[in-house]
Amino acid sequence: MEHIVDNIKSQMRKGLLEYCILLILNKKEAYASSIIEELKQANMIVVEGTLYPLLIRQKNQGLLNYRWEESTQGPPRKYYMITDKGRSLISEMDLAWQEIVSTIETIRK
Repeated sequence: MEHIVDNIKSQMRKGLLEYCILLILNKKEAYASSIIEELKQANMIVVEGTLYPLLIRQKNQGLLNYRWEESTQGPPRKYYMITDKGRSLISEMDLAWQEIVSTIETIRK
């Protein structure tokens, strides 16, 4: 039973990950390691191999941009920032999330 629950939780998290990335970048610019750290703090465990393809896809969709910044602690870092298109999508995703929560709460009653 625990395996089934873990699998379902994993699938739910994957579905929400792109939304979470946009929410993080809506607050501030960030590089991949700091995005992963913030996700981990929220109990959304993600590895770089999962994050980078999502960041590339979101950039290709026009939701994100990036810039390079020199680092005092190693190689330059790629900082990601949300675009206006990304902010518009967050508004739509916020509504979709509220619909999902409302639907689940209605079914649970």
